[in-house]
Amino acid sequence: MVLTYHSSAPFELESGVVIPSITIVYNTFGTLNADKTNVIWVCHALTANSDVADWWPHTVEPGCFLDPEKYFVVCANILGSHYGTTGPMSTDPRTGQPYFSTFPQITVRDMVRAHRLLAGHLGIDSVELLIGSSLGGFQSMEWAIADNAFARRLALIATSAYTTPWAAAFNESQRMAIEADCTFGEPAPEAGARGLSAARSIALLSYRGPAAYNLTQADNGAMTDPESPFRRRVLTYQQHQGEKLCKRFNAYSYYLLSRAVDAHDVGRNNGGRESALASIKAKTMVIGITSDILFTVDDARYLANHIPGAELHTIESDFGHDGFLVEHEKLNSILLKFLEK
Repeated sequence: MVLTYHSSAPFELESGVVIPSITIVYNTFGTLNADKTNVIWVCHALTANSDVADWWPHTVEPGCFLDPEKYFVVCANILGSHYGTTGPMSTDPRTGQPYFSTFPQITVRDMVRAHRLLAGHLGIDSVELLIGSSLGGFQSMEWAIADNAFARRLALIATSAYTTPWAAAFNESQRMAIEADCTFGEPAPEAGARGLSAARSIALLSYRGPAAYNLTQADNGAMTDPESPFRRRVLTYQQHQGEKLCKRFNAYSYYLLSRAVDAHDVGRNNGGRESALASIKAKTMVIGITSDILFTVDDARYLANHIPGAELHTIESDFGHDGFLVEHEKLNSILLKFLEK
């Protein structure tokens, strides 16, 4: 079920900038029980939406870890996104026009604060499981630190305590591609589309890595064709993926959210990373993916070593960071056991 929450109260960002009001789009699955003890809150990744059943295949199904027959699953679209929650495409009430490039810079903590408002609106003061992958993991961590009584269990998948220089370098390269599009900055929804397409192509390299590309984009003999020595299957794949994102997202949100990712560090103003992670009270499961070059198994191990009592699992996969979207059977096996403990 797709729902909308609107708060007419001014919303102050971590930067001190105030947004006049905010709207949050969210989805729910299943039924909330009488004592509200069966809630699972899903925090989504960069370009995903609130319909977790749409972007996380074979998870919102009976017998899976987001079982709608057993749990009340909530997933809310993040601040700054393209899918209905207040962001660059929203109307600025002060001008009557979309924000576009004037939308203020947000942080992961701003996303979490917005969703804490939604949780309050829904009367949910605690959840059985708070779960997130990638940027969703950033949000889950920040939430568990800001309110260590909110989640009884915490699952952090393919994520990190802070954005490393390596990960930030990918993001800066993507922003450079967007900035190179001369239409970026224009007050139009399609502004920067060609740059966004190129940015997505760069991002995919970090999401998949060499094993996934070599496995899924093999040329099957095309390279030996004397009439088409430059034809490579992967070329059309990169182009298609860039065009595909442009049809469902916008450059302003992408640029904004990538900067929010770069600013992520749980230790900022929290006494350092180790102190912040040590304050987490939820029973925690950390999952790393062996071929993930963006948020590595070492990043996962760091989280597990510094969150009290945390368990660490690794998933063998050829699909890199995107393994969290692909390896649903392995995730189900790990997370069902975690929920049953």
